[in-house]
Amino acid sequence: MRLQLYVLKTVATRILGAALILMSILQILDLLDVTNDILDRGLGMSGVAYYAFMRLPRLFEQIAPIAVLAGGLFAFSQLARESAIVAMRATGVSGYRIIGMAMPAAIFVMLLDALCGQYLAPRADPALADWWKNTTPVAERKVPAPRTFRAGSDLVIGATATADGREMDNVTIFRRDPKGILVEKVEAQKALYANDRWTLEQPKTTRFSGDLAQTSTAASTTWPAALKPRDVQSLFGDDAVPTAASAKRALQNGGSDRPESFYRTHFHAAFAGPFVTLVMLLLSAPVALANFRSGQGAVLLTAGLGAGLFFLVANGMLTALGESGALAPFLAVWAAPAIFGALAIRTFLALEG
Repeated sequence: MRLQLYVLKTVATRILGAALILMSILQILDLLDVTNDILDRGLGMSGVAYYAFMRLPRLFEQIAPIAVLAGGLFAFSQLARESAIVAMRATGVSGYRIIGMAMPAAIFVMLLDALCGQYLAPRADPALADWWKNTTPVAERKVPAPRTFRAGSDLVIGATATADGREMDNVTIFRRDPKGILVEKVEAQKALYANDRWTLEQPKTTRFSGDLAQTSTAASTTWPAALKPRDVQSLFGDDAVPTAASAKRALQNGGSDRPESFYRTHFHAAFAGPFVTLVMLLLSAPVALANFRSGQGAVLLTAGLGAGLFFLVANGMLTALGESGALAPFLAVWAAPAIFGALAIRTFLALEG
Protein backbone atom coordinates (compact mmCIF):
# COMPACT_ATOMS: atom_id res chain seq x y z
CA MET A 1 0.00 0.00 0.00
CA ARG A 2 2.83 2.42 0.82
CA LEU A 3 4.51 1.65 -2.49
CA GLN A 4 1.31 2.33 -4.40
CA LEU A 5 0.75 5.61 -2.58
CA TYR A 6 4.36 6.62 -3.27
CA VAL A 7 4.06 6.05 -7.02
CA LEU A 8 0.60 7.64 -7.16
CA LYS A 9 1.74 10.66 -5.16
CA THR A 10 4.78 11.14 -7.38
CA VAL A 11 2.75 11.03 -10.58
CA ALA A 12 -0.19 13.04 -9.23
CA THR A 13 1.97 15.88 -7.90
CA ARG A 14 3.82 16.16 -11.23
CA ILE A 15 0.55 16.22 -13.16
CA LEU A 16 -0.84 18.83 -10.79
CA GLY A 17 2.28 20.95 -11.14
CA ALA A 18 2.19 20.73 -14.93
CA ALA A 19 -1.52 21.61 -14.96
CA LEU A 20 -1.01 24.65 -12.74
CA ILE A 21 1.87 25.92 -14.85
CA LEU A 22 0.05 25.42 -18.15
CA MET A 23 -3.17 26.96 -16.87
CA SER A 24 -1.27 29.93 -15.47
CA ILE A 25 0.40 30.53 -18.83
CA LEU A 26 -2.86 30.32 -20.76
CA GLN A 27 -4.67 32.44 -18.19
CA ILE A 28 -2.02 35.16 -18.34
CA LEU A 29 -2.07 35.20 -22.15
CA ASP A 30 -5.86 35.36 -22.10
CA LEU A 31 -5.95 38.18 -19.55
CA LEU A 32 -3.38 40.21 -21.50
CA ASP A 33 -5.99 40.62 -24.23
CA VAL A 34 -8.93 41.63 -22.04
CA THR A 35 -7.63 43.21 -18.82
CA ASN A 36 -7.44 46.73 -20.27
CA ASP A 37 -10.98 46.44 -21.62
CA ILE A 38 -12.28 45.20 -18.27
CA LEU A 39 -10.60 48.02 -16.37
CA ASP A 40 -11.75 50.63 -18.92
CA ARG A 41 -15.33 49.52 -18.25
CA GLY A 42 -14.86 50.31 -14.57
CA LEU A 43 -15.23 46.69 -13.46
CA GLY A 44 -11.98 46.74 -11.48
CA MET A 45 -10.01 43.73 -10.30
CA SER A 46 -13.23 41.96 -9.33
CA GLY A 47 -14.16 41.96 -13.01
CA VAL A 48 -10.77 40.54 -13.92
CA ALA A 49 -11.18 37.83 -11.27
CA TYR A 50 -14.69 37.00 -12.50
CA TYR A 51 -13.49 36.68 -16.09
CA ALA A 52 -10.54 34.49 -15.05
CA PHE A 53 -12.78 32.27 -12.92
CA MET A 54 -15.35 31.74 -15.67
CA ARG A 55 -12.61 30.80 -18.13
CA LEU A 56 -11.16 28.06 -15.90
CA PRO A 57 -13.31 25.13 -17.16
CA ARG A 58 -12.49 25.77 -20.81
CA LEU A 59 -8.78 26.30 -20.06
CA PHE A 60 -8.57 23.07 -18.07
CA GLU A 61 -10.19 21.21 -20.94
CA GLN A 62 -7.42 22.51 -23.21
CA ILE A 63 -4.45 21.67 -20.99
CA ALA A 64 -5.58 18.36 -19.43
CA PRO A 65 -3.92 16.04 -22.01
CA ILE A 66 -0.64 17.97 -22.06
CA ALA A 67 -0.59 18.09 -18.25
CA VAL A 68 -0.89 14.30 -18.02
CA LEU A 69 1.81 13.83 -20.66
CA ALA A 70 4.24 16.26 -19.03
CA GLY A 71 3.48 15.07 -15.51
CA GLY A 72 3.88 11.43 -16.50
CA LEU A 73 7.20 12.05 -18.25
CA PHE A 74 8.59 14.00 -15.28
CA ALA A 75 7.37 11.46 -12.72
CA PHE A 76 8.52 8.31 -14.50
CA SER A 77 11.86 9.82 -15.46
CA GLN A 78 12.46 10.79 -11.82
CA LEU A 79 11.59 7.28 -10.61
CA ALA A 80 13.90 5.78 -13.23
CA ARG A 81 16.80 8.13 -12.42
CA GLU A 82 16.51 7.38 -8.72
CA SER A 83 16.56 3.64 -9.50
CA ALA A 84 13.20 3.35 -7.74
CA ILE A 85 11.83 1.41 -10.71
CA VAL A 86 14.77 -1.02 -10.57
CA ALA A 87 14.23 -1.54 -6.85
CA MET A 88 10.51 -2.16 -7.32
CA ARG A 89 11.06 -4.62 -10.15
CA ALA A 90 13.71 -6.41 -8.08
CA THR A 91 11.07 -7.11 -5.44
CA GLY A 92 8.76 -8.66 -8.03
CA VAL A 93 6.70 -5.59 -8.97
CA SER A 94 6.07 -5.67 -12.73
CA GLY A 95 6.07 -2.66 -14.98
CA TYR A 96 2.36 -3.19 -15.61
CA ARG A 97 1.65 -2.88 -11.92
CA ILE A 98 3.69 0.31 -11.70
CA ILE A 99 1.60 1.88 -14.46
CA GLY A 100 -1.53 0.62 -12.72
CA MET A 101 -0.43 2.43 -9.55
CA ALA A 102 -0.26 5.71 -11.51
CA MET A 103 -3.50 5.15 -13.41
CA PRO A 104 -5.86 6.69 -10.77
CA ALA A 105 -4.22 10.09 -11.27
CA ALA A 106 -4.92 9.99 -15.02
CA ILE A 107 -8.46 8.71 -14.42
CA PHE A 108 -9.13 11.61 -12.05
CA VAL A 109 -7.96 14.09 -14.71
CA MET A 110 -10.06 12.25 -17.29
CA LEU A 111 -13.21 12.57 -15.17
CA LEU A 112 -12.50 16.22 -14.36
CA ASP A 113 -11.91 16.90 -18.06
CA ALA A 114 -15.27 15.32 -18.91
CA LEU A 115 -16.96 17.36 -16.17
CA CYS A 116 -15.51 20.59 -17.52
CA GLY A 117 -16.25 19.82 -21.17
CA GLN A 118 -19.78 18.46 -20.75
CA TYR A 119 -21.15 20.38 -17.78
CA LEU A 120 -19.13 23.31 -16.41
CA ALA A 121 -17.83 25.00 -19.57
CA PRO A 122 -21.18 24.88 -21.47
CA ARG A 123 -22.74 26.76 -18.54
CA ALA A 124 -19.89 29.16 -17.90
CA ASP A 125 -19.44 30.25 -21.53
CA PRO A 126 -22.97 31.69 -22.07
CA ALA A 127 -22.87 33.42 -18.67
CA LEU A 128 -19.50 34.98 -19.46
CA ALA A 129 -20.65 36.04 -22.95
CA ASP A 130 -23.79 37.65 -21.51
CA TRP A 131 -21.74 39.47 -18.84
CA TRP A 132 -19.31 40.70 -21.48
CA LYS A 133 -22.14 41.94 -23.70
CA ASN A 134 -23.97 43.72 -20.89
CA THR A 135 -20.83 45.51 -19.67
CA THR A 136 -19.86 46.74 -23.13
CA PRO A 137 -20.24 50.54 -23.38
CA VAL A 138 -23.34 51.53 -25.32
CA ALA A 139 -21.30 53.40 -27.90
CA GLU A 140 -19.25 50.28 -28.66
CA ARG A 141 -22.11 47.81 -28.86
CA LYS A 142 -22.71 46.25 -32.23
CA VAL A 143 -25.96 44.80 -33.46
CA PRO A 144 -25.37 41.04 -33.71
CA ALA A 145 -25.99 39.41 -37.04
CA PRO A 146 -29.12 37.23 -37.26
CA ARG A 147 -28.58 33.50 -36.79
CA THR A 148 -29.92 30.98 -39.28
CA PHE A 149 -30.45 27.37 -38.23
CA ARG A 150 -32.63 24.30 -38.60
CA ALA A 151 -35.19 23.18 -36.04
CA GLY A 152 -36.41 19.83 -37.26
CA SER A 153 -37.76 20.43 -40.78
CA ASP A 154 -38.13 24.18 -40.17
CA LEU A 155 -35.61 26.78 -41.30
CA VAL A 156 -35.37 29.54 -38.69
CA ILE A 157 -33.87 33.03 -38.62
CA GLY A 158 -33.54 34.70 -35.23
CA ALA A 159 -32.16 38.16 -34.51
CA THR A 160 -31.10 37.80 -30.87
CA ALA A 161 -31.57 35.48 -27.89
CA THR A 162 -31.34 35.89 -24.14
CA ALA A 163 -28.50 34.35 -22.16
CA ASP A 164 -30.70 31.57 -20.78
CA GLY A 165 -31.90 30.65 -24.28
CA ARG A 166 -35.59 30.97 -23.36
CA GLU A 167 -36.38 33.94 -25.56
CA MET A 168 -35.64 34.84 -29.18
CA ASP A 169 -36.49 38.13 -30.90
CA ASN A 170 -37.64 38.77 -34.47
CA VAL A 171 -38.09 35.14 -35.41
CA THR A 172 -38.88 34.02 -38.95
CA ILE A 173 -39.79 30.39 -39.60
CA PHE A 174 -39.90 28.81 -43.05
CA ARG A 175 -41.78 25.53 -43.44
CA ARG A 176 -41.38 23.26 -46.47
CA ASP A 177 -43.15 20.20 -47.78
CA PRO A 178 -41.35 16.84 -48.19
CA LYS A 179 -40.21 17.97 -51.65
CA GLY A 180 -38.51 21.06 -50.19
CA ILE A 181 -41.03 23.55 -51.57
CA LEU A 182 -41.86 26.52 -49.31
CA VAL A 183 -45.44 26.24 -48.04
CA GLU A 184 -45.53 28.60 -45.05
CA LYS A 185 -43.68 31.54 -43.50
CA VAL A 186 -44.24 32.61 -39.90
CA GLU A 187 -42.93 35.93 -38.56
CA ALA A 188 -43.09 36.69 -34.83
CA GLN A 189 -41.72 39.44 -32.64
CA LYS A 190 -40.75 36.98 -29.92
CA ALA A 191 -40.48 33.26 -29.30
CA LEU A 192 -40.77 32.36 -25.60
CA TYR A 193 -40.01 28.98 -23.99
CA ALA A 194 -42.15 28.05 -20.99
CA ASN A 195 -43.77 24.86 -19.72
CA ASP A 196 -41.64 22.77 -22.10
CA ARG A 197 -42.95 24.43 -25.25
CA TRP A 198 -42.34 27.44 -27.48
CA THR A 199 -44.92 30.20 -27.90
CA LEU A 200 -44.81 32.75 -30.72
CA GLU A 201 -46.08 36.22 -29.83
CA GLN A 202 -48.11 38.12 -32.43
CA PRO A 203 -47.23 35.76 -35.27
CA LYS A 204 -47.93 36.69 -38.88
CA THR A 205 -48.43 33.55 -40.97
CA THR A 206 -48.24 33.51 -44.75
CA ARG A 207 -49.33 30.32 -46.49
CA PHE A 208 -48.33 29.64 -50.08
CA SER A 209 -50.40 27.56 -52.45
CA GLY A 210 -49.25 27.74 -56.01
CA ASP A 211 -49.27 31.42 -57.00
CA LEU A 212 -51.51 32.38 -54.07
CA ALA A 213 -50.38 33.70 -50.68
CA GLN A 214 -52.78 33.98 -47.74
CA THR A 215 -51.81 35.97 -44.64
CA SER A 216 -53.27 35.65 -41.15
CA THR A 217 -52.36 37.00 -37.72
CA ALA A 218 -52.92 35.89 -34.12
CA ALA A 219 -52.15 37.03 -30.59
CA SER A 220 -50.02 33.95 -29.96
CA THR A 221 -49.55 30.41 -31.17
CA THR A 222 -47.61 27.32 -30.15
CA TRP A 223 -44.50 26.40 -32.12
CA PRO A 224 -44.09 22.58 -32.08
CA ALA A 225 -40.29 22.44 -32.19
CA ALA A 226 -37.91 20.07 -30.43
CA LEU A 227 -35.63 23.05 -29.78
CA LYS A 228 -34.44 23.48 -26.18
CA PRO A 229 -33.03 26.57 -24.42
CA ARG A 230 -29.63 24.86 -24.26
CA ASP A 231 -29.74 24.51 -28.05
CA VAL A 232 -30.50 28.22 -28.42
CA GLN A 233 -27.54 29.09 -26.19
CA SER A 234 -25.26 27.03 -28.41
CA LEU A 235 -26.68 28.39 -31.65
CA PHE A 236 -26.37 32.03 -30.58
CA GLY A 237 -23.06 31.57 -28.76
CA ASP A 238 -19.67 32.33 -30.25
CA ASP A 239 -17.74 29.22 -31.31
CA ALA A 240 -19.76 27.03 -28.98
CA VAL A 241 -18.55 23.41 -28.83
CA PRO A 242 -21.47 20.96 -28.77
CA THR A 243 -21.73 18.66 -25.79
CA ALA A 244 -22.86 15.04 -26.13
CA ALA A 245 -26.37 16.05 -25.12
CA SER A 246 -26.66 19.04 -27.48
CA ALA A 247 -25.13 17.08 -30.38
CA LYS A 248 -27.61 14.26 -29.79
CA ARG A 249 -30.51 16.72 -29.73
CA ALA A 250 -29.29 18.31 -32.96
CA LEU A 251 -29.28 14.87 -34.60
CA GLN A 252 -32.80 14.26 -33.27
CA ASN A 253 -34.36 17.31 -34.99
CA GLY A 254 -33.15 19.80 -32.41
CA GLY A 255 -31.49 23.09 -33.37
CA SER A 256 -28.55 22.81 -35.75
CA ASP A 257 -26.61 25.15 -37.99
CA ARG A 258 -23.90 22.72 -39.10
CA PRO A 259 -23.87 19.54 -41.22
CA GLU A 260 -24.95 16.28 -39.64
CA SER A 261 -21.35 15.01 -39.77
CA PHE A 262 -20.28 17.87 -37.50
CA TYR A 263 -22.66 16.82 -34.72
CA ARG A 264 -21.96 13.11 -35.11
CA THR A 265 -18.25 13.80 -34.79
CA HIS A 266 -18.70 15.86 -31.63
CA PHE A 267 -21.07 13.29 -30.17
CA HIS A 268 -18.33 10.66 -30.43
CA ALA A 269 -15.66 13.17 -29.37
CA ALA A 270 -17.53 13.82 -26.13
CA PHE A 271 -16.80 10.22 -25.13
CA ALA A 272 -13.40 9.83 -26.78
CA GLY A 273 -11.98 13.17 -25.62
CA PRO A 274 -11.43 12.27 -21.96
CA PHE A 275 -9.66 9.03 -22.97
CA VAL A 276 -6.96 11.16 -24.59
CA THR A 277 -5.55 11.68 -21.09
CA LEU A 278 -5.15 7.91 -20.65
CA VAL A 279 -3.35 7.68 -23.98
CA MET A 280 -1.00 10.43 -22.80
CA LEU A 281 -0.16 8.44 -19.68
CA LEU A 282 0.57 5.38 -21.83
CA LEU A 283 2.83 7.46 -24.10
CA SER A 284 4.83 8.56 -21.05
CA ALA A 285 4.98 5.07 -19.49
CA PRO A 286 7.98 3.68 -21.49
CA VAL A 287 10.22 6.26 -19.79
CA ALA A 288 9.75 4.35 -16.52
CA LEU A 289 11.65 1.36 -17.97
CA ALA A 290 14.42 3.40 -19.59
CA ASN A 291 18.11 3.11 -18.73
CA PHE A 292 19.25 6.70 -18.21
CA ARG A 293 22.89 5.70 -17.79
CA SER A 294 23.06 4.45 -21.38
CA GLY A 295 21.25 7.47 -22.83
CA GLN A 296 18.11 5.48 -23.49
CA GLY A 297 16.17 7.64 -21.06
CA ALA A 298 16.79 10.85 -22.99
CA VAL A 299 15.72 9.17 -26.23
CA LEU A 300 12.49 7.80 -24.75
CA LEU A 301 11.78 11.09 -22.98
CA THR A 302 12.10 13.02 -26.24
CA ALA A 303 10.17 10.37 -28.16
CA GLY A 304 7.36 10.39 -25.61
CA LEU A 305 7.02 14.16 -25.74
CA GLY A 306 7.13 14.17 -29.54
CA ALA A 307 4.62 11.33 -29.80
CA GLY A 308 2.22 13.13 -27.46
CA LEU A 309 2.35 16.37 -29.44
CA PHE A 310 2.05 14.53 -32.75
CA PHE A 311 -0.92 12.62 -31.34
CA LEU A 312 -2.73 15.89 -30.53
CA VAL A 313 -2.06 17.22 -34.03
CA ALA A 314 -3.20 14.00 -35.72
CA ASN A 315 -6.27 13.80 -33.51
CA GLY A 316 -7.21 17.38 -34.36
CA MET A 317 -6.74 16.82 -38.10
CA LEU A 318 -8.83 13.64 -38.11
CA THR A 319 -11.56 15.37 -36.10
CA ALA A 320 -11.66 18.21 -38.62
CA LEU A 321 -12.04 15.66 -41.43
CA GLY A 322 -14.90 14.06 -39.53
CA GLU A 323 -16.63 17.41 -39.02
CA SER A 324 -16.52 18.14 -42.75
CA GLY A 325 -17.84 14.71 -43.67
CA ALA A 326 -14.65 13.64 -45.44
CA LEU A 327 -14.16 10.83 -42.91
CA ALA A 328 -16.60 8.70 -40.96
CA PRO A 329 -17.20 10.40 -37.56
CA PHE A 330 -16.50 7.25 -35.52
CA LEU A 331 -13.23 6.64 -37.35
CA ALA A 332 -12.25 10.32 -37.19
CA VAL A 333 -12.63 10.45 -33.40
CA TRP A 334 -11.40 7.03 -32.27
CA ALA A 335 -8.64 6.28 -34.81
CA ALA A 336 -5.88 8.42 -33.29
CA PRO A 337 -6.42 7.30 -29.64
CA ALA A 338 -6.54 3.65 -30.74
CA ILE A 339 -3.43 3.86 -32.92
CA PHE A 340 -1.26 5.86 -30.53
CA GLY A 341 -2.49 3.89 -27.53
CA ALA A 342 -1.57 0.64 -29.28
CA LEU A 343 1.88 1.99 -30.22
CA ALA A 344 2.50 3.08 -26.63
CA ILE A 345 1.48 -0.34 -25.29
CA ARG A 346 3.65 -2.08 -27.91
CA THR A 347 6.66 0.00 -26.91
CA PHE A 348 6.08 -0.68 -23.22
CA LEU A 349 5.73 -4.41 -23.85
CA ALA A 350 8.99 -4.45 -25.79
CA LEU A 351 10.84 -2.71 -22.95
CA GLU A 352 9.22 -4.91 -20.32
CA GLY A 353 10.39 -7.95 -22.22
